[in-house]
Amino acid sequence: MARLAKQFIILILSYLSAPNDTLTVAQFFSIHSNTPHLRLIKQAVAIVRSGGVIVYPTDSCYALGCHLNDKTAMSRIRTIRQVDEKHHFTLICRDLAEIATYAKVDNSQYRLLKATTPGSYTFILQATREVPRRMQHPKRNTIGLRIPDHPVVLALLEELGEPLLSSTLILPDDEWPLNDGEEIRSRLEHQVELIMDSGSCGIEMTTVIDLTKNTPELIRQGKGSIEPFGISHG
Repeated sequence: MARLAKQFIILILSYLSAPNDTLTVAQFFSIHSNTPHLRLIKQAVAIVRSGGVIVYPTDSCYALGCHLNDKTAMSRIRTIRQVDEKHHFTLICRDLAEIATYAKVDNSQYRLLKATTPGSYTFILQATREVPRRMQHPKRNTIGLRIPDHPVVLALLEELGEPLLSSTLILPDDEWPLNDGEEIRSRLEHQVELIMDSGSCGIEMTTVIDLTKNTPELIRQGKGSIEPFGISHG
């Protein structure tokens, strides 16, 4: 009962924050995981640019995404996940050049990034001025970035032409991220504008590596191997 009550509260909050004060009914795209149809990718990008929140697949698990500069959409993702303003979002980038626009990358950091991307890693780096202050760590001015290894999101990023603001699709009180398209639709169809279903993509989150110090530091062990960073399993 407590879980149902919490889901009802989330639904009401989503209704109140939905664009134009209308209840969202998500579009549902069944999209090929290896060769996504360009027409669907273009429609997804149009939804992002118009202020929508989307669910999309990655090489680790499904995620929630929105436009980088959309404060309202960012707030809606916080509402869906029931996290506060201290929650750290990730910038999903298409390549190293894009990462270098939003993060300060020295030669040693670049070599590590080049050797491990695309892949199931999130890297903590010093943010540049291109990153909105609301997205940076309030004291360290850092940001999490990653280049996923999944054809659907890479096609999405290529068409969008800029990073996607993102957060793992794990709902309140759930132990693992959602991984089934129909379950995602049943639980989120009134809280997002689009669900991109490309089948199961896993439930193991990314490995998070802090590259802002003299040596790489493991923040979270996930899907990506830590061997390239010289970090022991402890």
